[in-house]
Amino acid sequence: MSISGLGSTDVSKLYPDYKSGTATRPKEENTSSEVKSDPQAVVYEKSAEAGNVTARPKTDNSALIAKLKAEQDQRMAELTGIVQKMLNGQGKAYSLATGDDSIWKYLASGEYTVDELAKKKAQEDISEDGYWGVKQTSDRILDFAKALAGNDPSKASELLDAFDKGYKQATKEWGKDLPDISKQTYDAVHKKFEEWANTANDATAVEA
Repeated sequence: MSISGLGSTDVSKLYPDYKSGTATRPKEENTSSEVKSDPQAVVYEKSAEAGNVTARPKTDNSALIAKLKAEQDQRMAELTGIVQKMLNGQGKAYSLATGDDSIWKYLASGEYTVDELAKKKAQEDISEDGYWGVKQTSDRILDFAKALAGNDPSKASELLDAFDKGYKQATKEWGKDLPDISKQTYDAVHKKFEEWANTANDATAVEA
């Protein structure tokens, strides 16, 4: 097709609605009413001017704080109680195994009958690898503390305070100083708590 051919084309024939010299734009549909009527339509509101922003009311978190504090106190009480029971159990086994004079408290209650079999079992229990030995008893206390804390080492110091409280209560209930095995367990627990707490510091150092 030649350029001259294009020039001779009658535009009015190709576009019947076209009028020379008068360009008519198609009417735009008014969608404003549709947007308003559509419940899913996004409505943009004019932002508040500076100085006229309305402050949001403060949320009252006192109930949540009280709940969290109550849960925390309960965890501490649970650890204190379990420590007291563990050390008393350890002391009983120690008394049976060694013939410590504190055993009269348990004989008087009829809770224990001292015979060679019971004594032998108690000796096994307080041995280095026994159930009431320093290692297993301190491990159980630490494991229980970790479970209460969700294995969060940042709570180690707080839980150690609960352990100390349980130790004091066990001593008071015992009537005098706890046996040497319980004192050794006390030292072992403190060492293991310290090591656990240090894992939090190590993690922080790595992140930094």
